[in-house]
Order: sequence, then structure tokens, then C-alpha cells
Amino acid sequence: MHKQLLAQHRRWNCQSISDTCQVNSTGRNGPRSVSGQRDSGSGSVKRVAACRRSGPNVLRRDGHQNDYELREALASLLVALKYYFVDNGVGDYSWRLKFEIIGRSDCNFRYGELFGIVALNLKSKGDHMTDPNNGGFTRRDLLNRAAGAAAISTVIPTLAASAADSGKAAVNGRIKQSVVFWCFNVAGDEWDIDKTCRVARDLGCVSVEICGPETWPTLKKYGLTCAIAPNGMTGAPFMKGLNNLDYHDEVITRTKEMIDNCSDAGFPSVIAFTGYKWRKAEDPTSGEIPLEEGMANCVKGLKKLAAYGEKKGVNVILEHLNTRDDSHPMKGHPGYQGDNVDQVADMLRSVGSERVKLLFDIYHVQIMNGDVIRRIGQMKDIIGHVHTAGNPGRAELDDKQEILFPAIMRKLIEIDYKGFVGQEFIPTRDPLAGLTEAVKLCDV
Repeated sequence: MHKQLLAQHRRWNCQSISDTCQVNSTGRNGPRSVSGQRDSGSGSVKRVAACRRSGPNVLRRDGHQNDYELREALASLLVALKYYFVDNGVGDYSWRLKFEIIGRSDCNFRYGELFGIVALNLKSKGDHMTDPNNGGFTRRDLLNRAAGAAAISTVIPTLAASAADSGKAAVNGRIKQSVVFWCFNVAGDEWDIDKTCRVARDLGCVSVEICGPETWPTLKKYGLTCAIAPNGMTGAPFMKGLNNLDYHDEVITRTKEMIDNCSDAGFPSVIAFTGYKWRKAEDPTSGEIPLEEGMANCVKGLKKLAAYGEKKGVNVILEHLNTRDDSHPMKGHPGYQGDNVDQVADMLRSVGSERVKLLFDIYHVQIMNGDVIRRIGQMKDIIGHVHTAGNPGRAELDDKQEILFPAIMRKLIEIDYKGFVGQEFIPTRDPLAGLTEAVKLCDV
């Protein structure tokens, strides 16, 4: 195994990193962090890397089995990456580096695949990595600046190349991409949840979304999260909404139940809707709820959900939808009250909770309001989730539609958006080919 590791390093052209780092473990309970504290995780699934300068070509196994050596080797690379960024003025070095790896029982997978299933979190203002009086090591002990910079200049392009060689469409990692389940479950090949998860993982996506708790064990089997969960309403969930007091009890109860489910599963968000403007949501002849009344009702309901979401650590994210396209029940929603994204944004801000955000659907915004990139900048404080689809037609993100998705993705990066981007188009041709193209297009 040791020879295999060195061979992998050479193939990556990053021998210099292993030349400067030793990864030290402390037995079955996991390695020590550089602050001298053990990680709160258990087993080999969640660990904290400790790395210090110790001479050339040292990678110690310390008795660990299976894929743990690969995990440790990758940890050294991640530590080097982090400190390169720190040394170049990006971020605060009083950070704690954690990595979480989906459990694998075998070692027969490539570094590109391993990198693809790593979730890296840089937690600012955490345990200090640089305090030698706390059992840690100094910054210079961790990585020599010159050696680290030289190594990273080689590693960064090779990371992407390695992931690309493994067949992934998302290799840059700057946009967290998600596959919206219903699009591929009801159209095209009608994928089941297992196939959807397998495709998402293989493409480099990190989530499958708008799928209920019954599917979540499958998501976790593939190492995926559910970026945003449904609200639990039966039928068309966007019709009976928070704008109508007649539906408040049902909507709030079902949404709270889903918040509970997300909290238990460790998933971040639940979707919400204004609802249709008719007094009886399904009946356009029943009279309209005035816009001001409807928005006030939404605020009232969202404040209740916000308090619950704050308690449970789960976001409530309300979606803006278009009312112009009447060609298909999922391409447009005539009668939906939250069809003006500017009004919806103002309403959400009035709730006054960090747990209540906007689902910025690029397709719907383009139809109703346009000026997408400028609006992303204006709404950066409340955007909690993003959806894609080509316009017109809510189809693939190809050259037959008018939206320039790479530029929009770069704007999301510019505003430091940390949420997910869900691929929510309705396939009109081979769904895998269309999804692969979309993921690549958004991987800026």
C-alpha cells in the first residue's frame, strides 16, 4: 500500500507535498488535531488531520486498515492546500481543518474518486491551529511556504484533471450542484431514486433534492445530501400556500414536520410557497386575495416557521414562480401570488430571520423580471437556494435557450454564495446527456 501511495503521488505530480508532511495518527480513536484535541467524530468516517514537517517521503500507516492510508495522504494534501491559501492572504489561519469522507471498505479507487467524495469545511474562528502552548504546531512547522506554494501550483490543475479523468462533470467545486429529483423521475427515462443518486454522484454533484424522507437512506448510501426538502403538502405543493389563512394550519404543520425530518437527517432546508391568489386555491372563480393581504399572511406564517427553523437549525426557503407560461403545468403557474421576485424579496426581508430565504429560480426570474445577474447582486442577502432551467421551455441548458449560465454562476461566486444550485430542467432528449451538459456548464 505504501508503494501504491507514492505511485499515486507521482501520478499527481505532487511528490513535493508528501516530501514536506508527515501524517500522524493515534490509533483507532482517530488522529489528533493540531490543537491537541481529538475530533468529535467516531471510527474512520470523520477525522481531523494533524500534519507537521518531519523529513522526506514519510507516510506512516500506524496499523490502520483498508483505505485509511489514502485518507491520510489526502489529508496532507488538503492541509497543504489550506495553508497555501492562507499564505497568499486568503482567509484567517486560526481555522480548524476538518474533512469528512464517505465510508468505503476497499482501497480500489482512484485519487480523483476519493477527492470527489470529500467534503471540506474551513471553520473560521474555531480551535486555533497555531498555538504551540496548546499542544499544536506553528504555521512553519506545518508547511514551508516556498515548498507549499510550489506544490500547490502543480496540485490545483491536477486535481481537476484527475476528477475529469474519473468521468465527473463537476470538477472545480466552486458551485455545489444538486439534481432535482422530480424532473428526471417524471420525464425522459423516469429514473428512480437509486439511479438518480448514482448519476448525481458520478457527475460530481453533491445532492439530490425535492425528494421525501423515504428516499433519504438512498441519498446517504451514495454520500449525498438533500439540499432542499419538499414541504410535505399533498398534490401540487405550490397551490395551497402561506398567503391564504385558510391553509395556514395545514401548511405550517406539514412544514414543521419536514423541518423535524431535516433536522434529524442533518439536511439544511425545506421549501415554501406563497400559494395561488384564489380564495380557494384550485378555483379561479372563487375571488382573489389582494396582494397586500396575501403578502401579510405570508409574513405571519413565515415568522412562525422561522422561530421553529431557528430552534431546529433548518432554513425555510420560499420560491418565486412565473405566471406567464401557461403551456405546461410545470413550466408556469398562472395564479401564483409570488410572481414578482422584487416583491417576494421585500416580503422575506420583513420576516427578519436568517432562517427564511429566497429560492432564486433563474428560469422563473428571467421570465418575470429579467436582469438576472444584477438581481443576484441586489438579493445576495436573502438568496438561500438557486434553480436552473433553460428559457424558453424549461428545457436543457443548451444553445437553444437565452440564459448565459456560466456568467450567472460566476456572479454567485462573486457574491460568495455558499448554497446549492439545483438542476431543475425538464428533459426533452437523452436526460443523462442533458444533465451532464448542464453540470459542466455550471461548473465554472
